[in-house]
Amino acid sequence: MPPEARPVWQVARYLREMLERDPAMADLWIGGEISNLTTSSAGHIYFTLKDQGGALRCVYFRNNNVRVRLTEPMRNGDAVIVHGKIEFYPQGGSLQCMVDFAQPAGVGALQAEFERRRARFEEDGLFDPARKRRLPQFPRTIGVITSQTGAAYHDITTILERRWPLATVLFRATPVQGDDAAIEIAEAVRSIGLHRKPEARPDVVIVGRGGGSAEDLWAFNEEPVIRAIYGCPVPVISAVGHETDVTLADLVADVRAPTPSAAAELAAPDRIEVARAIRALEATVYARSRQRTGIAREASHRLANRMERLLPDTNGWQRRVTAYADGLAHLAHRSAREAREATAGLAARVQALSPHATLARGYALVSKVDGAPASRAASVAAGDQIEVRWVDGSKSATVSATVEGGSAGGAVGSHA
Repeated sequence: MPPEARPVWQVARYLREMLERDPAMADLWIGGEISNLTTSSAGHIYFTLKDQGGALRCVYFRNNNVRVRLTEPMRNGDAVIVHGKIEFYPQGGSLQCMVDFAQPAGVGALQAEFERRRARFEEDGLFDPARKRRLPQFPRTIGVITSQTGAAYHDITTILERRWPLATVLFRATPVQGDDAAIEIAEAVRSIGLHRKPEARPDVVIVGRGGGSAEDLWAFNEEPVIRAIYGCPVPVISAVGHETDVTLADLVADVRAPTPSAAAELAAPDRIEVARAIRALEATVYARSRQRTGIAREASHRLANRMERLLPDTNGWQRRVTAYADGLAHLAHRSAREAREATAGLAARVQALSPHATLARGYALVSKVDGAPASRAASVAAGDQIEVRWVDGSKSATVSATVEGGSAGGAVGSHA
């Protein structure tokens, strides 16, 4: 006796559900030659992808056309690679690939994946120029996320110290390539922008690494990194590889630097140029004050001469005009003096902010190993690693004990 026959719809539904449960069928790259290419009146593209061993029907819906990366429209006979998912079409009893990306077959698989991700993130608005933020002019704290053993870390910190020693560097060490790199970079970006101490939060963050192959730089194309940079509450400078290397992190960052060294120069002003600008401002204020004094003196003399011609015999009026002229000149002199004093005070305050000036007076700067300043005794505990910086150098130390209140008695063990 023959077994009970299953209805066609049941078998078709089983095949469709089996494909939907298979993750490999939902994220598939396929290469082949285009044939039977047609375009519907709605703009959808239908074609068959074939090679010497088989053929597969494909459909490319119009709302995905933004993701096409072809120099010319698709034509029959073109060799392409496509990305999409496999579905079973019950009404037609056939398999088909729902294509969301297509590219010429001459492009490598890694580049094709890069273009696919770029198109998707671009469609989501992550690269919108309108959301990019300006960098702060005078940052107090600068975040740096890179490998501690790479050349990028040395280049960035050296340039920041030379250009803008007023800033505190808040460093987060992460791997910059390998399986775990993307997750750790993303976590560092998120955590550095949400530091629990407001005074330790950076004003700008540099994320990057030195040069390498496309595979070495791939962590900076991963979605966790892109989303973290997009969501960072402070401006981000990307500095990945060399000038010719372009990653998705470069496209989502607020500013892209061609190299890590260039990123440091973008993040911090040059203290020498700032001092020169202050001197130029002081000279401008002084020159304008002298100009105003001269204008006031000339105007008063013209008024006195005019009154003298009109009333040659009225000595009382002449004396009053002369006194008025002298008063104007006195006010102009005082205005110039006050402007010079205000400018000099501003320059002195800027100089007083310099850590180097403070250290030269005999003070020392204490910071934790993560770069956060230890401005109070309560911010460190016994066993903490700290760095003590004097005007002529610095030493690392371990806190061996702490004492409540302002009395002496705490101890640290130092090591070079």
